[in-house]
Amino acid sequence: MTVPHLATAQTGPLLELESRILAAQPQIEHWFRSQWHAHAAPFYGSVDLRNSGFKLAPVDMNLFPGGFNNLNPDFLPLAVQAAMSAVEKVCPEARSLLLIPENHTRNTFYLQNVAALVHIFEQAGLKVRLGSINPDITAPTELVAANGAVVVLEPVQRRGNRLVLEDGFNPCMILLNNDLSAGLPPLLANLEQSLLPPLHAGWAVRRKTNHFQAYDQVAARFAELISIDPWLVNPYFSQCRNLDFQSRQGEQELADTVDALLARIRVKYAEYGIEQDPFVIVKADAGTYGMGVMSVKSGAEVVGLNRKARNKMAVVKEGLEVSEVIVQEGVYTFETIEEAVAEPVVYMMDRYVIGGFYRVHTDRGIDENLNAPGARFVPLSFESACLPDRKGEPDCPPNRFYAYGVIARLALLAGAMELEATDPDNV
Repeated sequence: MTVPHLATAQTGPLLELESRILAAQPQIEHWFRSQWHAHAAPFYGSVDLRNSGFKLAPVDMNLFPGGFNNLNPDFLPLAVQAAMSAVEKVCPEARSLLLIPENHTRNTFYLQNVAALVHIFEQAGLKVRLGSINPDITAPTELVAANGAVVVLEPVQRRGNRLVLEDGFNPCMILLNNDLSAGLPPLLANLEQSLLPPLHAGWAVRRKTNHFQAYDQVAARFAELISIDPWLVNPYFSQCRNLDFQSRQGEQELADTVDALLARIRVKYAEYGIEQDPFVIVKADAGTYGMGVMSVKSGAEVVGLNRKARNKMAVVKEGLEVSEVIVQEGVYTFETIEEAVAEPVVYMMDRYVIGGFYRVHTDRGIDENLNAPGARFVPLSFESACLPDRKGEPDCPPNRFYAYGVIARLALLAGAMELEATDPDNV
């Protein structure tokens, strides 16, 4: 295991934050238990974290995580136990599961993730088949993943209010590993079977600003619990709507939003004696894959973008045009692996941490988005199932990873609250 190196001195607020998290472990775990009684955990999720040495915060939460193939295989038992727990909550009698992957079947690393998910659920005692909603898949199709694993995609059919496969496979539950960026397929509407995550978790409906509004509430409660400044675990953010990057509509409003957020961050940097320049990340309010993202240090940088920069911001996955962005406080990452910039990504199923990895990028800086072509992945060893070493130093690997698991679960809890708030049945 490559233990991360922090290129900043591990003193100041973060060391104190990790110390407080360790000291408060019993209260924190009791608090999480009470929260999970009040809020249903998302079926699964992954959280991108940034560790700046003075701040440890989530910057993104994915409710349709890919990348299960990048987890440490030693921790498969954790994933299997968590999968059993998640399935039992939805359908205690479940024997079969239909997994619906993304449509981009040419990505052989993504197929490796699909094979890893199939393995987890088979180990949890389910019969698993792969159903595709890709119109190009018209018959059972064998595909080979990057590691040589073979997966078979089959076209799904709808019979009444159930999704089935051609040979009559009629699953108890349906798991989406497709983030529905292209819209909500009528095929998936009003099914009798349990469909997870729910349709309104898809990017056709979901907004990052909704997530971070929920996270604001969670971070405030957590900060009160362990007596810290919530800013140490929470990035500031604003939303900007009615943008058209191609015609430059809304450009000045975006610049003003950027400058206003930077002014708020400067106040905090001054309070904590932080010498770096604050920066913000401007990214599409819906969507994944690191598309539609830029890092800026002043509002002037978003005025008069050249054509290449406008094109990059204007469209994300599935060709969706960007008219709404989240302007989010940038969190430096001072973690490095073999001198390459790194950030932790933590994976959860039900309410349990099941592993994670470092996203490492040799061509990106400490103030840039690392979710970009050229990234590689180093598995995180969550020592003894993410349990802390109460006798160790606050920044020893088990304790650092425990702190990561705590902050990731705060984001997962925010995901639960976000899904409740945006559930069309609750409106």
